[in-house]
Amino acid sequence: MTDKKKRIEPDASWKEIPMAGIIPNAGSAQEFKTGDWRVRKPIHDEDKCIHCLRCWVYCPDVSILVEDGKVVGIDYDHCKGCGICAKVCPEKVQAITMVSQSEE
Repeated sequence: MTDKKKRIEPDASWKEIPMAGIIPNAGSAQEFKTGDWRVRKPIHDEDKCIHCLRCWVYCPDVSILVEDGKVVGIDYDHCKGCGICAKVCPEKVQAITMVSQSEE
């Protein structure tokens, strides 16, 4: 096995992951908790949410949790804090806002 094909364990530190965070093992993304990479965090306000599911459709990390057609939370283990969910949330609704990790 070459270095490029070396298996990366889910508990690997950032120093053991290839440059650019590439995870070469197909179908293994669910094993890696990449949420601690983020600097900003989305906060979902259930009272404001109209469940349009735009955040769910656009989330590149599949981190928007949906049950029975309604947003029920955010998978912070895999959310990288890109802010797309907050950006696509309808402006009049603003059910998802981004905060700094230090604001928690």
